[in-house]
Amino acid sequence: MSLAQFLLLLLAIGVEVVATLSLKLSEGFTRLLPSILVVAGYGLAFYLQSLLLKQNVPVGVIYAIWSGLGTVSVALMAMWLWDEKLSLPAIGGIILVIVGVALINLTTQSAH
Repeated sequence: MSLAQFLLLLLAIGVEVVATLSLKLSEGFTRLLPSILVVAGYGLAFYLQSLLLKQNVPVGVIYAIWSGLGTVSVALMAMWLWDEKLSLPAIGGIILVIVGVALINLTTQSAH
C-alpha cells in the first residue's frame, strides 16, 4: 500500500470514527445533526474505501486495518469524551489489535 493509499485509508477511518461517535450522540436517531453525521459519515467512509478497492488494494488488508484502527480509535475517544472505562482485558485486546494492524501493514508493504 502506498503512502497516498494509506493516508486515504486513514481519512476513511477518521470519518467512520466520527460517524460511530455520532451514533451515540444521535440518541436512537432522535437528534437531527448527529443523525445526519452518522448517515453522511458512513456514506463518505465507504466511498473512500471504495476508491482504495478501485486501486486494487486487497479488501482483506483494507478491512483489517479499517476495523482495527477504527475500533481502537472509538474506544479511546469514548474514554476521553464520555469517561467510559475499559477493563484490563479490554486494554490488552486493544494492544493486540494495534500489534495486529502493524503486522498486516508491515507484511503487506514487504510483499510489493
